[in-house]
Amino acid sequence: MTMKGKLLAKNRKAMFNHTLLEKYTAGIVLKGYEVKAIREGKVDFEGSYIKVINNEVVVINLNIGRYSKQSKDVDEFDSKRSRKLLLNKKEILDLSKKIMEKGKTAVPLALMIVNNNIKLEFAVVKGKKEFEKKQSAKEKQIRKDMSVEYKEFRRENSL
Repeated sequence: MTMKGKLLAKNRKAMFNHTLLEKYTAGIVLKGYEVKAIREGKVDFEGSYIKVINNEVVVINLNIGRYSKQSKDVDEFDSKRSRKLLLNKKEILDLSKKIMEKGKTAVPLALMIVNNNIKLEFAVVKGKKEFEKKQSAKEKQIRKDMSVEYKEFRRENSL
């Protein structure tokens, strides 16, 4: 159930540290200055995760920095506050069942604009062991080397 939209910020470490099991896309409740800060790319996913509290899904520890033109005397600004995600009841029940399973959690993957609304893409994940991380890094390097060799081969044969 992923949607196409303009990518604003991406959690690059999520793919490396976790094995993705199922993706979700949800609206996120934001304040005006947070929307502007996200559009400027001032987002940090470090240590953020999704949790179900009182049948509401919230993203915790998602750091949204200060908007560049925001006045300095705004004291309500809290960059790591919990923000509510907008999902229907069926999706919330499904997500809470999956998160309850041992070894599984939900982490944000990306923030994007879809139909002029900011959406958070997140996934239910299972943590990778150290050897799995090394293996995936090795496979990535092999794919990269193969594509470079293929390009060189095509360049030599096209002359």
